[in-house]
Amino acid sequence: MLRRRLNRLCGGDEKRVDSRTIYVGHRPCPDTEAFIPSKFCDNRIVSSKVIVDTPTSPVTSGLPLFFVITVTAIKQGYEDWLRHKADNEVNKYPVTVLEDGRSVKKESEKIKVGDVVEVVEDETFPCDLILLQSSREDGTCFVTTASLDGESNHKTHYTVPDTEKDLQALPATIECEQPQPDLYKFVGRMHIYKPEQEPAVRSLGPENLLLKGATLKNTKKIYGVAVYTGMETKMALNYQGKSQKRSAVEKSINAFLLVYLCILISKAVVCTTLKYVWQSKEGQDEPWYNQKTQKEKDTNMYLKMFTDFLSFMVLFNFIIPVSMYVTVEMQKFLGSFFITWDKDFFDPEIQEGALVNTSDLNEELGQVEYVFTDKTGTLTQNNMEFIECCIDGFQYKHRDTRSELDGFTVTDGPVNKLQQKAGQEKEELFLRALCLCHTVQVKEAGSEVLADQVDGIDGLLLPQPEEERGFIASSPDEIALVRGAMEYGFTFLGLESKSMKIKNRENNIEEYKLLHVLNFDPVRRRMSVIVQTKSGETLLFCKGADSSIFPRVRPEEVDRIRMHVERNATEGYRTLCVAYKQLSAEEYAVADTGLREARLALQDREQKLMAMYNQVETGMSLIGATAVEDRLQEEAAETMEALQGAGMKVWVLTGDKMETAKSTCYACRLFQRGTELLELTVRTLEDGRLKREEKLLELLRDYHRRAVQDAPPVKAGVTRSWSTANQDYGFIIDGATLSLVMNPPREADASQYRSLFLQICQNCTAVLCCRMAPLQKAQIVKMVKNSKGSPITLSIGDGANDVSMILEAHVGIGIKGKEGRQAVRNSDYAIPKLKHLKKLLLAHGHLYYVRIAHLVQYFFYKNLCFILPQFLYQFFCGYSQQPLYDAAYLTMYNICFTSMPILAYSLLEQHISMEILLDNAALYREIANNAMLRWRPFLYWTVLGIFQGLLFFFGVRFLFSNPALQDNGQVFGNWSYGTIVFTVLVFTVTLKLALDTRHWTWINHFVIWGSLAFYVFFSFFWGGIIWPFLKQQRLYFVFANMLSSVSAWLVIIILILLSLLPEILLVVLRKPRGPHSRQKKPSQSNVGGSQSSQSSARPLLMRTFSDESNSVI
Repeated sequence: MLRRRLNRLCGGDEKRVDSRTIYVGHRPCPDTEAFIPSKFCDNRIVSSKVIVDTPTSPVTSGLPLFFVITVTAIKQGYEDWLRHKADNEVNKYPVTVLEDGRSVKKESEKIKVGDVVEVVEDETFPCDLILLQSSREDGTCFVTTASLDGESNHKTHYTVPDTEKDLQALPATIECEQPQPDLYKFVGRMHIYKPEQEPAVRSLGPENLLLKGATLKNTKKIYGVAVYTGMETKMALNYQGKSQKRSAVEKSINAFLLVYLCILISKAVVCTTLKYVWQSKEGQDEPWYNQKTQKEKDTNMYLKMFTDFLSFMVLFNFIIPVSMYVTVEMQKFLGSFFITWDKDFFDPEIQEGALVNTSDLNEELGQVEYVFTDKTGTLTQNNMEFIECCIDGFQYKHRDTRSELDGFTVTDGPVNKLQQKAGQEKEELFLRALCLCHTVQVKEAGSEVLADQVDGIDGLLLPQPEEERGFIASSPDEIALVRGAMEYGFTFLGLESKSMKIKNRENNIEEYKLLHVLNFDPVRRRMSVIVQTKSGETLLFCKGADSSIFPRVRPEEVDRIRMHVERNATEGYRTLCVAYKQLSAEEYAVADTGLREARLALQDREQKLMAMYNQVETGMSLIGATAVEDRLQEEAAETMEALQGAGMKVWVLTGDKMETAKSTCYACRLFQRGTELLELTVRTLEDGRLKREEKLLELLRDYHRRAVQDAPPVKAGVTRSWSTANQDYGFIIDGATLSLVMNPPREADASQYRSLFLQICQNCTAVLCCRMAPLQKAQIVKMVKNSKGSPITLSIGDGANDVSMILEAHVGIGIKGKEGRQAVRNSDYAIPKLKHLKKLLLAHGHLYYVRIAHLVQYFFYKNLCFILPQFLYQFFCGYSQQPLYDAAYLTMYNICFTSMPILAYSLLEQHISMEILLDNAALYREIANNAMLRWRPFLYWTVLGIFQGLLFFFGVRFLFSNPALQDNGQVFGNWSYGTIVFTVLVFTVTLKLALDTRHWTWINHFVIWGSLAFYVFFSFFWGGIIWPFLKQQRLYFVFANMLSSVSAWLVIIILILLSLLPEILLVVLRKPRGPHSRQKKPSQSNVGGSQSSQSSARPLLMRTFSDESNSVI
C-alpha cells in the first residue's frame, strides 16, 4: 500500500502500460514522434515506516501500561530512526552523471531515468542501469549481487553491441518492460539511430542489466543508462518484511492470559454481586453517618452496578502481568547476544561467528522436533575436487586410492577397462569440451595470482607458476572441471573479445570463436556453448545431469557410460555428462536466426529461448562423464547423530541425484547398516501391469503396513531404536513422485496420498527427498508443520534454493557457505558450519527455553500472590473498592521491586552446565513438547500462588487479632495491614526465585539482595518525607512505625518461612533425578557427543568473557 502511494506521488502509476520508452541522455532521436519527457519515479529510497504497536491487552492500569507502550515505542522508534538514517546514506550518496559532455557530481536521489551514470570499481550501482560502455577491452564487466540475492559470485555482464565510444553523441531509445521484482528477468530492446541508415535494433536481457545494490568488481569503470530508479528498482520491489514467526511460548502465554483474564472477571463479578447482596440488608446501603445525596438516589441501578464492576476490574487488573511483555522482550534481545559472543561459533576461515537476525525465537531452539537440511554446502563442504572421468566408456582416475566416505564405501563389482584408454581423438575432444563449455573467467593478475575465487570468497595471495591460473566462477563445479582438464594437459587461457583460448598437450594455443552461450537453468539442468574453430567448423558442446543428457544422445552410447555414472553416484560423487554435436552451416544458420529472434522478443522471450535451446540440443553424441567429490562438512556425522539422539527427526531435502544423496546419508549416519530403505521413486513406480497412480497407492499402503501398522509402539520422543529388537526404516522419495503425491490426477485421492505419505515418514528414523525443486522443499516443510500436533520445524541451508524452506519453517538457519548469503539474509539465525547446530540447539536452545518458561510461570505466580490478598480484603471492607496497598506499591511492584531478579535469572541461569547438555543429547527430550509450559506445571504455580496469597492475608489478620501491637498501646491501621502483607509478599517471591537459582553469579546476588534492600530503602524514604505534590500521604511513617513492633517482625519472618516451607521440603526430600543426577555423573550417558572430562561449574558470565579458548557460553 505504501509503495503504491509512493509510486503515485512519484508518477510511477500514470498511464500504466506494459513497456516504457527511455531516451538515452534525454536527447530526442530522429525518426521518432515528438519528444515528450516521460515522468518516472525519482531515485529516493524509503524504508522507514513510523508505526507503533503494542502486544498488551487494553485491560490494564495506567502507569504499567504506559511503561510498556513507551518501551515498545522507543524500541521501534529507534529501529525506524536507524532505517531513516540508512535511507539518507543511500539517497545522499554522491554519484557521477554525464551532462552536456562533462561529468557532474550529483546526489543519488537526483538521478532520473535516462541519465548516463559513471560507476568505478568497488562502487555499488545507484539504480538499475543498462551497460553501455566498459573499460575492459572485451566489453564485459564483473558484478557481485550479494546484497540482492545473496549470490556473492562474480557475474559477467555485457555491453550493448554497436554503441558509440562517445556516449554524449549516442542517439538511442530503449524499450523495456515495466518494473517487476524478478531479479533474473529483464526484457527490452535498444534502437540505435545513425545518419541516413536504418535504426539498429539490439536485444536487451538480464546480461545487460546492472542492478541497484550490486557492486562493480575487476573492472575499472563502466557507463550505464538509468532505466529503473528509486522505489521502482528491482531491489526496492524485492524489499519486504519477513512474516512474523510466533513461538510456542507466546501461544502458551496467550492461553494463560485467558485463564487469568477469566479469574479477573470472576473476581470482579463476585465482588460486585456480594456488594449489592450486602447492601440489600437494612441499614447497610445508607447508614446514618453516610446519607446519600439526591443525585446518588436518582442514578440508575444497573449503571451503578456496571460502574462498580469496572472499579473492581481496575482494582484487580494487576493480576494481568503487563510488565511481563517488556521483560520477555528484554530477555530475548539481551539473551541473543550470548549466541553472537560464543567463541565456539567463530570460524577462523571466514573470520565470522554466529549471527542472530530474529531474537524472538530463542526459546524455539529448545523445542525443535523436525530438522530439514540441504545436502550440498550444508552436509557437504561445497568444495569440489575433480576425482575421475569416463571417456567413451574408459575410466580415467586421477587419484590412485579409492575414495572412502567416513568409513563407508560402495563398490559395484570390478571397474571394467581401468587400465585401458580411449582413443586420442576422443580424449582430446572430451578435454576440449571441459575447457570450452563453461562460464569461467581467468583473473587479471600480475606477478602474483589470487587463488580461485568462488562466490566472492577470495583466496590468499599466492605466488604461482605461470601454468597455474586463478579462476572466477559462479559455481565451484565449473572450476573443478577446468582444473581437471588441466591435470590431463588442456589449459583454459581465457576469453577475449568473444575468442576462447586453450593450450593443448603440445603447448600449442587453440583459438575458438564463441558464438552463443545457452545458459544453465534448473529446468533443463544443462548448459551449452556453440563455438567455431579456425578451420570454420561449428561445434556445440553440452554438459549437464545424466537425466537431462541421456534422452538427447544415442542409446548405444548411453550404455557405455551409464555404469560409470551410477557407480560414481553411489560413491557419493557429483556427476555430469558431456556431449557434443557438429553443426552444418545450414543448421547453424537456423539456430543463429532462431536464437537472435528469441532474444529480441519482448513477449514470452524465456519460452521462445527454451524452445530454441531444446531444438538445438538434440541428436548429440555422448563423449563421457565426470565425477567431482564434495567432501562432508566437519563433524557432520556426529552432529546428525546427536540431533537424532535428542529426539529430532532429520529429513534431507536436496536437488541432487538419489544415489549421491543416499551415499551422503550413510556417511552422515542418518541411514545405518541395518536400516531398511523404503523407496518411492520414478524407478519403483515403473510397472507394466499398473498405472503409475495405482502403483503409487499400492506402494504407499505396503510401506504404511510395514512402517506404521506392524511397527511396535515406541516411547514418545525416541526417534531411533538403539536396541536391535526393532527395525529401523529410512524413506526415499524423488521430486517427480512427490508431485504425484501432492497433486494426484484425481483431487479426491490427494488427502489419502498425503496422509499415508506423512504417516510413513513420521515413523522412519530419517527421510531423504532427492531431485527437489525449491518450492517442493517448502511444500514438504509446510506439510509437516501443519500436521497433527503442529510439531516445531527447523530448516537449515546455505543457498538461494533453500530460502523457501528456511522462511517456511518455524526456525530458519542459514549457513555462511559458498553459495552466497541469501540463505543467511533470510534466516532467523546464521552459523558458519553445520557442526555449530549441535551446540545451538542442545545447549543454547535448551537453556533459553528453560529460562523463559520459568520467567513466564513466575510472573503469573507473583501477580496472583500480589492480588489475591487485595481480593480477600474486600470481604472485610464492605466491598467498597478500598485498596489494600498504597498506590506507590501498586505501581512499583512489577516495575522495580520484583523485575530485575527474574530478568537476571532468565539471562544467566544454567540448571545444567553446557558441557553436560552437549554430552547428553537425551536431556533435550526432557523439555520437548513445551513440557514446562503445559497445564500441569501452570496449575502447580497457580496453586502455590493461591496458597501463599491466603497465608499472607490470614497470617497478618491473625496478628491483628491483638488490638494493641505497639508499646504505647496504639493500634495499627489499614495501611499498616497492607504494608505488612506487601513486605511479606516482596520478600517471599524474591526468596522463592533465589531458591530456584542453580547457577549463582555476582549479578544474581546483586539484583536479588539489591532489590530487597531497595524496597526497604524506598519504603523508609517514601514514608519518611512529606511530599508537597501529594494531596494525601497514606504511608507517612507507616513503615518505620510498623518495624518498631516486635510482633510485626515476628509475623513477617514466620510468614516468609511458612510460605517457602513447601518448596524447601520439596527440594530436601525429593530424590535427585534427571538433569541433576546426570550433572554429577556425566559418564552414565553419552549420546551424540564426546565425553566431557569434567563438569564445569564456573559462573556463566565468567565463562562468557574468559579469554580461554575452551571456555565459552
